[in-house]
Amino acid sequence: MSNSTENERFLKTVINYYPGHMAKTKRLIQEKYDLIDVIYEVVDARCPLSSKIKDIDDLIKDKPRILIMSKKDLSDLSVTNKWVKYYEDKGYYVFLTNLNENNCAQGIIDLTHKITLELQEKRENKGLSKKEIRALVIGIPNVGKSTLINRMVGKKVAVTGNMPGVTKNLAWLKTNSNILLLDSPGILWPKLDNEEIALNLASFAAIPRDVLPVDKVAIHILNKLDKYYNSILKERYNLDSIDNDDLVSVYEHIGRKIGAIVSGGEVDYDRVSKAILDDIKNERIKGITFDRID
Repeated sequence: MSNSTENERFLKTVINYYPGHMAKTKRLIQEKYDLIDVIYEVVDARCPLSSKIKDIDDLIKDKPRILIMSKKDLSDLSVTNKWVKYYEDKGYYVFLTNLNENNCAQGIIDLTHKITLELQEKRENKGLSKKEIRALVIGIPNVGKSTLINRMVGKKVAVTGNMPGVTKNLAWLKTNSNILLLDSPGILWPKLDNEEIALNLASFAAIPRDVLPVDKVAIHILNKLDKYYNSILKERYNLDSIDNDDLVSVYEHIGRKIGAIVSGGEVDYDRVSKAILDDIKNERIKGITFDRID
């Protein structure tokens, strides 16, 4: 079967992942659109293009927006910083951060008040008091929205988890910085029509593991490491390169290295695939950015 035929089948059969609550979220956001002053759009710094909602501009239109690139500490900054400049050149306010740092929220708060200053000045000129800024937190699953909210509120009010689909409903949450947050479930566009983007998202756990073939995602990760991060490939798996014409040997090598052996001494290929995904999910592999700008 040709690669193009395989890709077509892949796109038709396994990438229509769009839970009903995501469609509902879009509708509810549209209903609350007039209440929103600013958008916090959260993306993963390891895939700043793939993790960006495809039709986000249709959803939020002309609202002021801060593009929050999370997981800075896990990304390849030499590549991710190119994406920061790319989005800034397009007119975005970009905030690159590690949301697990205690002081990350203050920078976002300061930037929020800066870009809503004109709004507050208009109210002051009319003799009105400052308003509580209403910010919508939006992004695909597992990019750090709940962590951001917990940091800004100052306590754990949003459930966090290294898996998509934790948050299910819209909810307003108060902060101590005159900002009211509207939390939203992770949103994906109705159809992921690009295999590269789908595999990048699966690599970073934005898509549930049972949606795409785990071996295809694992091989995608290995090829990315081989192409861009060969030193990590050598250090983690003791491999000099990936031979896509002999992936059995690649899996045999990794399987024996990590002890993924079943009775009879055979390598458990499924366990190898899951171990590769877990190496990223559990942050044993860091300093990687899969989206490329050049």
